[in-house]
Amino acid sequence: MIALLMGIVYVYALGIGQVARANVTKGNRFVCTAVPAGADLSCPVSATNRVQSASAQEEELRNTIVQLRETILQQKETIVSQQGTIKELNAKLSRCEAQAQDSPPREGKGRGHGSRRKDFSKNTMGDLPRDSTETIEQLGKTMQSLKDRLQNLEQQQQLRINASGTTFPNELRDLLRRRLSDLENQLLTKVAELEEEKAQLYNDTAAHRQQTEITLNSLLERIAELERSNSAFKSPEDFKVSLPLRTNYLYGRIKKSLPEMYAFTVCMWLKSSARPGIGTPFSYGVPGQANEIVLIEWGNNPIELLVNDKVTQLPLSISDGRWHHICITWTTRDGFWEAYQDGERLGAGDNLAPWHPIKPGGVIILGQEQDIVGGRFDATQAFVGELSHFNMWDRVLRPVDISGMANCSSYMPGNVVPWVDANVEVFGGATKAALEICEDRPFDS
Repeated sequence: MIALLMGIVYVYALGIGQVARANVTKGNRFVCTAVPAGADLSCPVSATNRVQSASAQEEELRNTIVQLRETILQQKETIVSQQGTIKELNAKLSRCEAQAQDSPPREGKGRGHGSRRKDFSKNTMGDLPRDSTETIEQLGKTMQSLKDRLQNLEQQQQLRINASGTTFPNELRDLLRRRLSDLENQLLTKVAELEEEKAQLYNDTAAHRQQTEITLNSLLERIAELERSNSAFKSPEDFKVSLPLRTNYLYGRIKKSLPEMYAFTVCMWLKSSARPGIGTPFSYGVPGQANEIVLIEWGNNPIELLVNDKVTQLPLSISDGRWHHICITWTTRDGFWEAYQDGERLGAGDNLAPWHPIKPGGVIILGQEQDIVGGRFDATQAFVGELSHFNMWDRVLRPVDISGMANCSSYMPGNVVPWVDANVEVFGGATKAALEICEDRPFDS
């Protein structure tokens, strides 16, 4: 193809050179003009037209030559590219055929495979047709044959793989499936066991909680029964609290607290010979006011009554070591107060925290003065002696009622705080002991 095109170019160039030389030699130019068939050859042709026609034909011929050159170059590049592709495919095909020869062919396939190898191993890049269309078609056929050979080799390779290990992937897949199924069953079994253990633990916990509640209820009922039954004393109120030392840790505590009150009466039996001062027989503190109600004899001072931290002195004397019955009344109206000893009113006054209601929710301590609610005691203010029949009412008692209790002709338990064994706790070495006050009082030393 390339030689043919180069020959055409050479012939055209040679003709152009001969025409040019003839014109130079003779001084004349001959122009070939195409004459249609059947035309009158005797018709004169003008020289100008002949020159113009000759110029147009030369230009057309020159353009044709340029186009042929470009076509030749493009064909050459295409052929070079296709030669490289075919060489690469032949190399791959040779490697594939070498691998095919290494493995034994299946029965009935040897001769056919060898014959195909012999046919397609020919060098298809020999003499190519001269026509470009035929060249392209031949190249397409060659490439298609190479593809067919590659496909055939791949099919044979796949057949060998299937023949040597067709069942292995299926067996492996089945084995993995069975293993996963076993693991899933084990997991489900373990989850079921955990759920069962959880339910059992919950049941055991509920049963234990129920048993604990039953035991606690039984203990509470027993405690209530003991509180209702006869105490160690003949009567629940026939006992005393002994505070023999001046310390900050011996004290008694009333379990009941006070409601809001606008008046009160507090009565008790006291016995003390402490010097100086008997200390604090009782104190009542509430949040924000530790000295809501306090009865105290501190140092060489007389007995004092504090209401909402307001102070008044009481004309009482009870430090002779004998039992004395003490009663104190107070009302918020004008802050009026009264002091009784052994049934007799020894003093009265007013303007003690007037119009102040007694606050509820506090703590009553026997034998100590509170700096904070229920604690921070001062040993110098502790009561030293014995105390009994501490009762409190939310009203002012009549003098006759107070006198009857002091003379042991009557007994009235407090409607707010009654003196009963179950209502009094002792701490720090304080003790409770039996006492029949009306029988023991005549034998005071």
